[in-house]
Amino acid sequence: MKMVTMLGALVGATLVATPVMAVTLSAKERARVARAAPRDRDDVRYCLIQGKKGRDKGTVIGAAGGAGVGLVAGGGLGETLLGAGAGALAGRVIGKSEGTNSTCDRVLRRNP
Repeated sequence: MKMVTMLGALVGATLVATPVMAVTLSAKERARVARAAPRDRDDVRYCLIQGKKGRDKGTVIGAAGGAGVGLVAGGGLGETLLGAGAGALAGRVIGKSEGTNSTCDRVLRRNP
């Protein structure tokens, strides 16, 4: 029962922490927006931010899921942390591609 309580607390903390993460563009991404076609600049900025949000959200959800699987499987601290790390990595990769749609993919391809 204690494991279920810990898992619930972990998931709750994850969902609360997700909106707090601020998304800003790096210098490289700001340069990409600046060299984009003038009509596409707002779209490029929007799509880059959406991709980052998806990536960050996927990382948090993947870490929570991996830790949850480690707890449910009865693993110790090391196994749970390993599961959280693997989940975070997988969630980051999946979230990066899921954060944008086909319109963003076309805009970003047009403006490398």
